[in-house]
Amino acid sequence: MSGDLEQILLQLTQPDNAIIQQATAQLKLAFKDPAIIPALCAVMTGSPNPESRQSAAVMLRMRVKKHWKKISPDHRESLKTVVLQAFQQETEHKVRHSLSQLSAVMVKHETPDRWPALFALLNESTNSDNPTDRQVGLLLLSKVVESNPEPFKPHYRQLLQRFAVILQDLNNPTALYYCILTLTAMTSYTGSEEMVSLMRPLVPKLITALKHLIQADQGQASESMEVLDELLESEVSIIVPHIPDIVHFCLEVSADTTLSDSLRVKALSCIASLIRLKSKAVLKQKLLNPILQTVFPVLSAEPPPGEQDPEDEENGNEDHADSESPKHFAAQVIDTMALHMPPEKLFQQLMPLTEACLASENPYKRKAGLMCLAVLAEGCADHIRTKMLSSMLQTVCHSLSDGNQVVRSASLFALGQFSEHLQPEVSKYCAELMPLLLGYMSALNQAKIGHVTKAFYALENFMENLGSEIEPYLPNLMETMLSALNNADNLKLKELAVSAIGAIANAAKEKLVPYFPPVIESLKGFLVDTRDEMRSLQTQALDTLSVLARTIGKEMFSPLAAECVQLGLNLTNAVDDPDLRRCTYGLFSAVSTVSPGCLEPHLTAITTIMLLSLKGSSVFLTVLISSLTLFYRFSVENAYMDEKEDACDALGEIAFNTGYILKRIIFLFPHEDVRRAAFGAMGQFCRAQHKVWQENPSEANHQALHKLLEVVLPSFLEAVRTERERQVVMAVLEAMNGVLKSCQGEALQSPERLKEISQAIRDVLKKRTVCQGEEGDEVDDDEQQAEYDAMLQEFAGEGIPLLASAVPADVFLPHLNELLPLIMNKAKSSCTVADRSFSVGTLGEILQSLVNVAGGRAVAGRLSNRLLPVLVAGVRDSDAEVRNNSVFGLGALAQAAGPLVTFTDFPERHEWKSVLSSVKVTYLTALPQVFPALMARLPLKEDLEENKTVYSCLAMLYSQSPALVPPHSFVRLL
Repeated sequence: MSGDLEQILLQLTQPDNAIIQQATAQLKLAFKDPAIIPALCAVMTGSPNPESRQSAAVMLRMRVKKHWKKISPDHRESLKTVVLQAFQQETEHKVRHSLSQLSAVMVKHETPDRWPALFALLNESTNSDNPTDRQVGLLLLSKVVESNPEPFKPHYRQLLQRFAVILQDLNNPTALYYCILTLTAMTSYTGSEEMVSLMRPLVPKLITALKHLIQADQGQASESMEVLDELLESEVSIIVPHIPDIVHFCLEVSADTTLSDSLRVKALSCIASLIRLKSKAVLKQKLLNPILQTVFPVLSAEPPPGEQDPEDEENGNEDHADSESPKHFAAQVIDTMALHMPPEKLFQQLMPLTEACLASENPYKRKAGLMCLAVLAEGCADHIRTKMLSSMLQTVCHSLSDGNQVVRSASLFALGQFSEHLQPEVSKYCAELMPLLLGYMSALNQAKIGHVTKAFYALENFMENLGSEIEPYLPNLMETMLSALNNADNLKLKELAVSAIGAIANAAKEKLVPYFPPVIESLKGFLVDTRDEMRSLQTQALDTLSVLARTIGKEMFSPLAAECVQLGLNLTNAVDDPDLRRCTYGLFSAVSTVSPGCLEPHLTAITTIMLLSLKGSSVFLTVLISSLTLFYRFSVENAYMDEKEDACDALGEIAFNTGYILKRIIFLFPHEDVRRAAFGAMGQFCRAQHKVWQENPSEANHQALHKLLEVVLPSFLEAVRTERERQVVMAVLEAMNGVLKSCQGEALQSPERLKEISQAIRDVLKKRTVCQGEEGDEVDDDEQQAEYDAMLQEFAGEGIPLLASAVPADVFLPHLNELLPLIMNKAKSSCTVADRSFSVGTLGEILQSLVNVAGGRAVAGRLSNRLLPVLVAGVRDSDAEVRNNSVFGLGALAQAAGPLVTFTDFPERHEWKSVLSSVKVTYLTALPQVFPALMARLPLKEDLEENKTVYSCLAMLYSQSPALVPPHSFVRLL
């Protein structure tokens, strides 16, 4: 058979497709014959033709991968012997490579302890004095360890000791390459102290080896640099002593324009990861300035003559957002700094470089300065809003009139970023910015669609948050958008206009009603057009239709709800496109908020489609949320991930709005956005089941609720402790808060649940969770805190008043006593505005929660001595938001504690001594001092829903002690 088989294998290497198809058909028949294994082995070891030997190895790998258990034990043992024999006698690299891949597949089934000859060969070849033998042995080692690292763990000590020698063989770059690939595969399995101590001394040798490999083969060097990423993500403690060396090496590579983009991107990516995971160490080692001095020239580099940066090309291509260019990753480094470093320390060294770029004659340097401002907006939002917003906006707006379109495009991007991340303060500049943007839009050349896209991006982000302030601009805006929908031949321009209408709807809401009929007719026309080139426009039309469903008003949209559901179902049946499906899920979800009855006939079909999207070949679907295990190494950014994320979100909202509870609950997937959405959906399922139980209070529904809570809440708590991505933990805390708000005491029926949730909140406030990077941090947290971390703590703090309102006050008091100091510490004058506002706001909400629970007033009275000084100090704060929150807190304290609460340990402030001369005074005695300051801060300018608490407090005071509240005090509030 081997002779005939060799002929078939040779035919597979021919350029003629007909011959290949014929050979493939013959091979399929041959695979049914048990003799195929020995026949392929005979070709692999005996054929004089390397193509035949390689094809035989490939066919065997396919056979082993799919049918190992069907291969007889005798053939398995024979195959193990023959593969190693073939590997030792082979001289062609491509055949050796295929043989190593075959061995790797076999190792998944035949571990080293059951294949001693494999390890003997590896041991002999990697120790050989012959450089070629070492290369070959390391090739085989890299493939088998990468295939199945776990069984090799007993040999890691021996391997690491050997690698320490191999990494010094700088004249053998191929051996270095395979050695580093093996190390990369091993890294995530080297968690023991012994392995860490063996790995740590290898880091300097690794850096030296990478430098030599760069000179020999940049492609192999680029692949090898992944070892640094793996060390950072899997076992960061190994590299901590070597952070300066790694940074300087990566900076050298990043700055070398003679190297490939791939290499330079890997180096910049490594620097970004270091900053993300070890920002405090980077600052402590004084590495910030060297990084910036290298990154800025990369960011401001001019493209080659006759070319443009991908994002500046005028072809309407949006793929540049994922461009893997050094310039793109240089901006990402600064973005990561903004997210993970204290803004005061970052801006001190960053702004001089940025200002120099903005003042440069070179347009690409001006562009770099604007890009820098843009990427700072998210991570340093609080710092910019309170200290720099006006000057930065002035700079960006001035650049809109720059003579160079590259600079104008960058300024539009920066304005879009500011609009997205610096709310609500940036919207206060509406009167200046909207005319500027509208004037800019009217002067655009629509043929330059790339630049038009950036203008729409800036306008859209700014409009979306204007609220009622958009009204004066609606006629101008809608005339522009409807004109684009009706007259533009360019589908991309139509798509931009459709997207902008969604942003306008978010701001205008019911005020868009006069324009609704022509908009809806255009959208429906786009959705029934079956041409492939319409796909992107259809996707955007679905998104905007969803926004309209949520904003235009139930009365206007409900008559269209059934038609919209049918349109969505028709599209999912007719078009296999993940983006389109994702948007139909959003539409179904939006319709459920205004007309849930329209979904009921289609719920089975809709949820089946969504679950099928979650059950794709690359996804793990489980019925046990408690087994939600989080992976990080294999995340993939693509449209299918977006589809799965939106399916999670839509399932949760549909369940909540329709009461349709899915019996097959969720998800196991590595992508952080999908994890975030999955946790959100889990919370919505709990809220939905609670709603079902309230509307139909049967014992079965009650048991279903508690069964769900017993699975979901532990998964939330585990994620708070162990999840590494901040944004996922924020989503978990937000979902858990939603469950507590809806389910209240029902969520806390399980023994120890109140303690566990309180402990989780305390861990976040003390920065003890994995995502807050407690391990290896040597610098005090208060000195090195990035603003992004504050957001996480705010999400945790929001859970405290929810717990306070869910159980009797005396039950929660022991936990509250542990949490209060962590909140009150953030009210100190040395803390940031965001921290002070969060602190007094949270105290007010806790007091408000105590009003309506058993024993709440007594507990509030006991707490008043501790809380009153903090709130009074807040009323005198320099920041308006802190003052407003403090006024709210004082009102809540008065309402919760009542008029006769006494306190004994008030701090001695000079302006209070004359009033508080006795040891015990009543709360009302202190009011003459507090009242004028409180009245001076009214009426509230923001958080208007808090007026109810404040004014009810004043009414109570006036009714009980009118002499303390002069009637004329209220005149200015009318």
